[in-house]
Amino acid sequence: MDIDVQQLIFEFVGGLGIFLLGIKFMGEGLQKSAGDRLRNILDKTTSNPFLGVLAGIVVTILIQSSSGTTVLTVGLVNAGFMTLRQAIGVIMGANIGTTVTAFIIGIDLEAYALPIIAVGCFLLFFFKNQKVQNVGQAIFGFGALFLGLRFMGDAMSPLEGLQTFKDLTLSMSENPILGVVIGTLFTVVVQSSSATIGILQGLFSEGAIGLKAAVPVLFGDNIGTTITAVFASFGTSIAAKRAAFVHVIFNLVGTTVFLILLGAFTQYVLYLQSSLNLNPEMTIAFAHGSFNLANTLVQFPFIAGLAWLVTKIIPGEDTIVEYKPKHLDPIFIQQSSSLALDQAKAEVIHMGEYAYKGLEETNLYLTTQNQKHSEMAMQLEGALNNLDRRITDYLVEISGESMSELESATHTALIDSVRDIERVGDHFENIIELIDYKISNKVHLTEQAEEDLNNMFDLTILTIKQAVEALDKMDREEALAVVQKEDQIDKMERTYRKKHIIRMNEGLCSGSAGIVFVDIISNLERIGDHAVNIAEEVLGE
Repeated sequence: MDIDVQQLIFEFVGGLGIFLLGIKFMGEGLQKSAGDRLRNILDKTTSNPFLGVLAGIVVTILIQSSSGTTVLTVGLVNAGFMTLRQAIGVIMGANIGTTVTAFIIGIDLEAYALPIIAVGCFLLFFFKNQKVQNVGQAIFGFGALFLGLRFMGDAMSPLEGLQTFKDLTLSMSENPILGVVIGTLFTVVVQSSSATIGILQGLFSEGAIGLKAAVPVLFGDNIGTTITAVFASFGTSIAAKRAAFVHVIFNLVGTTVFLILLGAFTQYVLYLQSSLNLNPEMTIAFAHGSFNLANTLVQFPFIAGLAWLVTKIIPGEDTIVEYKPKHLDPIFIQQSSSLALDQAKAEVIHMGEYAYKGLEETNLYLTTQNQKHSEMAMQLEGALNNLDRRITDYLVEISGESMSELESATHTALIDSVRDIERVGDHFENIIELIDYKISNKVHLTEQAEEDLNNMFDLTILTIKQAVEALDKMDREEALAVVQKEDQIDKMERTYRKKHIIRMNEGLCSGSAGIVFVDIISNLERIGDHAVNIAEEVLGE
């Protein structure tokens, strides 16, 4: 039997590439069609673990990637939208949702791959409407998935005649752990369990691998897909690392249980195949679906135990930035506008704390260039935006009630202060972008410039901190001190600008370094202005 090895390798690798591109396009198209609703699905439905499982299934079907859902979930845990226990439910659901791709492959549509691609392209290229383009992208991906499978199938068909491959599948039948290891490694390499299962479906339909050897590989694919989430959790918060490790433990436990019951599980799959008259691809899809469904049912009652276990494996206190307001209870609005204003004020002070923490993290990012400070600052900025919307809505509701003159003045002061605090977040976000530019373009600041920036940062952080304290206690002394400090900031900015021009003239500093330096100090100066605005609310000016 003469096999053109080069052609087979090219067909297989190319087919795999088209398949992975198809999955990516299909997921992205569906994700864009769903828009921000994905995050909302996860945020709204995770109040109890059962709904979490359902949310995990839905979102994974929409983005065609269990790793993607886990990464989204990790982000929500990071942002304080979701607890670890709620996240575990979503991750279990993601494992069930990912089996849908295998069922899609089981519907034999390879013959229609090219017309499906044509329809997708037509929608992508001939329509300006973004929604239609998103649908086109999803359809194109759907077709590409089958085209990739066809190429891979053609490449794999001669394998059943190869003695080495026969020997390998035989040893996999006799030693299931070898199958698990092969499945895991291959999924880690291609970063997609759907692709590995697609290949397995192809091999099984060509008769190149038996069911007894295929099932352990399937278990391995499920372990391999968790590695992506582990990679995604590097450098994130402790909660995110825990969520990623839950995914690993969940699949390891499932694989161990099912390897013990391998004989019975294989018999069950054969029974399904004969009684439902399944084609080979569908047989693997049902095996995959049954494994993940049964795994979730078995481990679902132990969610609290899983959370406890990963907390023991990855100990430590986690710094979670709470995106949600803590104090805004709508019940106070009807009861008494003065109580409701107190609540709103407490939330504004909470928001103010985030503003100067964000500024501190930005300063740390400038001095250490450690990415975790930038991520923390951006999370704080996200929280500021969210709190800004929620507090403003709450204050608008209060304005519908009758208020005394004093309450009315407080109400106005709070509305204005919220806006100023939110703007502080915008300015430190600008500074982070400047630091990113400085790092990626290897822009070098002189020692003098760095010292000047740190001095100005220290003063600005103190000023914004004092402005928030003045608002908290309605303290005129503190507010006057803020106004004085802001004068110093203005003088500092003018002095540092002049010093910078002298450095430029002496050739000590490059043009791009100059832009970064001047833009950072002008952002800090603007933050000072916002601090004064808050102080003036206290002074009643």
